[in-house]
Amino acid sequence: MPDFKKGMAIKHEGETYVITSAQHVNPGKGAAFTRCKMKNVRSDRSIEVTFKSGENVDEADMQFRKCQYLYKDAESFYFMDMNSFDQFALSKEMVGDQSNYLMDGSEITVVFVDDLPVSLHLQTKMDFKVISAPPGEKGDTASAGTKPVTIETGAIIGAPLFIKEGDTIRVNTETHEYTERVQK
Repeated sequence: MPDFKKGMAIKHEGETYVITSAQHVNPGKGAAFTRCKMKNVRSDRSIEVTFKSGENVDEADMQFRKCQYLYKDAESFYFMDMNSFDQFALSKEMVGDQSNYLMDGSEITVVFVDDLPVSLHLQTKMDFKVISAPPGEKGDTASAGTKPVTIETGAIIGAPLFIKEGDTIRVNTETHEYTERVQK
């Protein structure tokens, strides 16, 4: 049984799907299984499938292409392939909370399946400039010594009290957490 995980592309009943969520279940009785929510790459239709332990599934061919993030509108995010210069859009649903880390003109890796763009593949840790940080109050440890700061993309991240406006911080894009201050 493959290690099902979010973002993986598989072939199921003759169609190609991208897994949007996967939950491995190991019940007290019976065999383990994985419950997956998947989106069809061609029709955008979502389904939920349960795979039994040991069930074989074919992985689809995934390509990772360097692209430039251009802009967004009310419906979509727009990118340009850095090799072919083709422009394409990904829906807000496909980008999800990764939009918190997109800056105009930045280079992003886009995952293609069957020559269609399906998702983003961000670096696990990225650096951002803090554009707004309230002053840390001495003795304010009710919130475990953190305060909300706004990074240059507009996202709000919990950071230690010593972080101030103008600092550069490293953020884990998977957990959406502050990891360290970066000296530049």
